Amino acid sequence: MTKSTFLHLRFPFSFFLLPVFLFGVAVSQPTDWVRLGLVFFVLHFLLYPASNGYNSYFDQDEGSIGGLEHPPETTKDLYRWALILDVAALLLGFIIDWKFTLMLLAYGLASKAYSHPWVRLKKRPIAGWLAVGLFQGYFTFLMTVYGVTSVTVESLLASQWQIPAFLSSILLLGSYPMTQIYQHDEDQARGDITISLRLGIMGTFYFTGLFFSVSALGFFLYFKEIFSVHLGLLFMILLLPVTGYFLYWFLTVRKDESRADFRRAMRLNFVSALMLNLFFLIFALNLLPT
Repeated sequence: MTKSTFLHLRFPFSFFLLPVFLFGVAVSQPTDWVRLGLVFFVLHFLLYPASNGYNSYFDQDEGSIGGLEHPPETTKDLYRWALILDVAALLLGFIIDWKFTLMLLAYGLASKAYSHPWVRLKKRPIAGWLAVGLFQGYFTFLMTVYGVTSVTVESLLASQWQIPAFLSSILLLGSYPMTQIYQHDEDQARGDITISLRLGIMGTFYFTGLFFSVSALGFFLYFKEIFSVHLGLLFMILLLPVTGYFLYWFLTVRKDESRADFRRAMRLNFVSALMLNLFFLIFALNLLPT
C-alpha cells in the first residue's frame, strides 16, 4: 500500500462516523463483546475506509476533502485497496450472518453511487443529500443494532429501533451540507451540484442550524420519554460547545465568506463528533444515574 493510498483511505475519518455506531450500541445494550468488536472493526476499519478510497479515486479532488487538507494524487493502487477492504468487510460480515453481509453490501453500493460516473449522486443535490443522510444515519443505526445483537430483521421495524434510527438521519441530514461548504468552487467547476452549493454559503448555515435545532429537540424528547430527563439534559449540555462554535463561525462567515474554509469545517466536525461520542459512551456504559 502506497502512502497516497493510505492517506486517501482516511482511517481517522471514521471518528466522525462513530456516533451513530455508539448510539446503536447504547440503545441496544449488547452483551456479546466479541460480536460488538467485530462489527466495530468491519465498519470503521474496512467498510468506511473502502468507501473513502473509492470515492476519492473517482472524484480526483485537487482541493481539500474531508480529513485531508492537501490530498495527494490518486492511483490504481487506491482503487485496488478500496475493493480489497470492501471484500474483506463482506467476508467478515458472514461471521454475523448473510443478512448482515447484505446490509454491508447495500451500504457499499450506495456509497459508490455517490461518486461513480455511471450514477454520481453528487451531481444531484437532493438525491445525494438524502442518500448520505439515510445510509450514514438511519441505515447504519439499524445495521449496527442487527450486527451487535440477536434481533431479527423484521423486528427492526419496531418503533423501538425506528425512532432512534430516524433521529440519526435527521442529525446527519443537517450536518452533512457543512462538510461541503468549502468545496463550492471545485464542485462547480466539475459539474457537481451538491446541496451546499445549491443553498449557498450562508444558506448552508441557516439550513444546518434549522436541522440541528430540530434534531437536538428530537433527541432530547426521545431520551426524556424513553430513558430519563437527566439523559436528555446531558445531551443538551454536551452540545453547548458545538452550538457555541457553530454560532461563532456563522458570525465570522457572515462578515467574510472566505472564512467558510476547510480548517474551520473540520474543527466543527471534530467538536461535534467529540461531544457526541462522549455522550453516547456515557449512555452506553450507563455512567449517568437515572
